[in-house]
Amino acid sequence: MDTAVRTDGRSRLVDRETLILGVGDVGLLAGLVLVGQRSHGVNPLEQPIASLEAIAPFVIGWLVVAVLAGVYAHTVVSSVTRVARLTTVTWIAAANVGLLLRQSVFGDTAAWPFPLVMTGFGLLLIVGWRVGYTAVLYRTSQ
Repeated sequence: MDTAVRTDGRSRLVDRETLILGVGDVGLLAGLVLVGQRSHGVNPLEQPIASLEAIAPFVIGWLVVAVLAGVYAHTVVSSVTRVARLTTVTWIAAANVGLLLRQSVFGDTAAWPFPLVMTGFGLLLIVGWRVGYTAVLYRTSQ
């Protein structure tokens, strides 16, 4: 768990656990947005740029807020309760950043329930994934 990836003799902050969590986070967020697009008749294979533009604000929002909140720090994985609390607060902030980016930078607008749907389903996915991963990791490390 503490092995760092080394290139050019310098250590990076990205290890296997961080990479797994990051890929899982981004994959779930992308999947959530793509499922939403499909439910509104958008085919990501026919409109890949539109899909990337829909995914980008939420992934950017998550990564920025998660790094600032320390979600990818190794000390966070100390307990399931701590992971659940920190991930919940981080996602609520990140969803709002994503919604702001979506409106201001990407110029997309949506009906009022969209922020609730995105925040709620994102919360279920991200918190569920991270709590499950932490529970399995914590159980196997003891």
